[in-house]
Amino acid sequence: MNFIHQPYQPHETIAAIATPPGEGGIAIIRISGKRSIEIAEKIFSGPVWKYKSHTAHFGTIRNAHDEHIDDVLLLTMLGQRSFTGEDTVEIHCHGGSLIARRVLETVLACGIRSALPGEFSFKAFINGKIDLAQAEAIQDLIGAKNEMALNAASEQLQGTLSQRITAFQKELTSIAAILEAWVDFPEEGLEFATMDDLCDALEAICLQLEKLTASFHDGRIVHEGLSICLVGCPNVGKSSLMNALLDKDRAIVSHIPGTTRDVVEDHVRLNGFNFKLIDTAGLRQSLDTIEQEGIRRSKEAMARADLVLLVLDASRDLNQAEELELIKVLPSKQSIVVWNKIDLSTHSTPEIDFPHVVALSAKERIGLEGLNAKIDQVVWQNGVPSREEILITNVRHKEAIAQAASSCRMVIKGLNEDVSPEFLALDMRQALAELGKIIGTNVSEDVLSSIFSQFCIGK
Repeated sequence: MNFIHQPYQPHETIAAIATPPGEGGIAIIRISGKRSIEIAEKIFSGPVWKYKSHTAHFGTIRNAHDEHIDDVLLLTMLGQRSFTGEDTVEIHCHGGSLIARRVLETVLACGIRSALPGEFSFKAFINGKIDLAQAEAIQDLIGAKNEMALNAASEQLQGTLSQRITAFQKELTSIAAILEAWVDFPEEGLEFATMDDLCDALEAICLQLEKLTASFHDGRIVHEGLSICLVGCPNVGKSSLMNALLDKDRAIVSHIPGTTRDVVEDHVRLNGFNFKLIDTAGLRQSLDTIEQEGIRRSKEAMARADLVLLVLDASRDLNQAEELELIKVLPSKQSIVVWNKIDLSTHSTPEIDFPHVVALSAKERIGLEGLNAKIDQVVWQNGVPSREEILITNVRHKEAIAQAASSCRMVIKGLNEDVSPEFLALDMRQALAELGKIIGTNVSEDVLSSIFSQFCIGK
C-alpha cells in the first residue's frame, strides 16, 4: 500500500489540477507549500510577493523559455488562512484539459512535485485545519447524490459529529481519571464518585453511542442508496416492472417464459434517493443449463439485496409449488409482495399473510405511486430522519462507535461484578482509543493512507 503521508515534509510544496477533467469555463491549478509564492513569482507576470492574502490578480503565465502559456487569474492565500494551513496559490486558467495540463507542467518545471490523491486535504488534517471526520466529509460532500446526503456531509464538515465525539471523550476521560486513581492509589480510599454514579454516567453515554450506531441504517441509505431485487416466477412481469420504474425499455419483455436469463442491473431515483434496480431470471425448475445458471444468480442477488420485490401475476392463481415457497422464505421486514397485471385480472387479488403488499399494472403504469410509497415505508422503518439528526454514514465510524460502546458496557459490567480497577481502566482506554480513530487522534498509518488515497488528486 502506498502511504501518501510518507513523503510529506512540513511545508513541502505540491501542485495539481483541482478541477475535473474535460472542457469548461475555467480550470484551477492549486499550489500549496512554503515555495508557493516563489513558484508563482517565477511564472506569473505580476509581483506575487507583494500581493495580500485572499486577493485576485490578472496576468499571464509564461514558461522558462518565456513562451506565453495563458492569461489567468492568480489568487493568493497565505499561511493559516488557507485550506491547507500553509501558503497556497491558485491559478485560474481557461478550461480544457490541454491548457490546464500546460499550466501545471509549467508550475512543476520550477522544481516541485505533483500532489498525490487527497494530499491537499491531508495537509489540512496534519496542520490542524480539519480533523479526520471532517476530511472524510469533504469526499462525501463531493460525491453526494441527494439533498439529504449533501446535508449530512455538510453538517459533518462543519464539525457536528466531531463535537459530539469530543464531548464523549471528555466525559469518558473524567471517568477514566477516577478509575486510574483507584489503580494508582489503592490504599488512599479515594472516593471521587460512587459506584452507582459511575454506572449511571456510563449507561447514559452507552445509550447515546448505541443510538449513533443505530443511525448507520439510515445513514447508509442516505450515503450509498440501496439495492432492490425483483424476483418471481417466469412471465409475471418483472422486466415490465423494471422498465416502468426506470421509465425506459431497459429489459427485454416477452410473453415467452424465461426470457431473462441473467441478472440485469440499472440505477433509478425513487422518492429522491438512488437505488440499484436488479431484474433476475424467473425462478422455476428447469433442465436448461443456461437458465439454471440464471436462476442460481437470481437467488444470490436476492440474498444480497437490501429490498426484495416479489412479483406475482394477479391475472392467475398462485403457483402453489414455487410462489408460496418464495413467500415463506422472504425476509418480511425488507420485502414487498407486488401483484402485477391488475389490468388483466377479472377478480380481486388473493389474500396473503404478508405485511407489505401492493397491486399495480407495470404495462399500463397503474399503481406505481403506491409502490413508491410502500418502498418509502419499508426503507424508512423509523421514519425519515430529520435534518438536525446526526447520521453515521461511514462504516469506519460505525465500527469505532460500536466498539467504544462495547468497551463502556464492559466497564459497567466490571463495576457491578467488583472487577479489579486495572482491567476497568484498560477498557476505558480502549473506548477512548476507538473514539479517537474517528477524529484522527488515534489512527494508524494504513487507515490514513486508505482514507486519503480515495480522494481525487486535486483535493
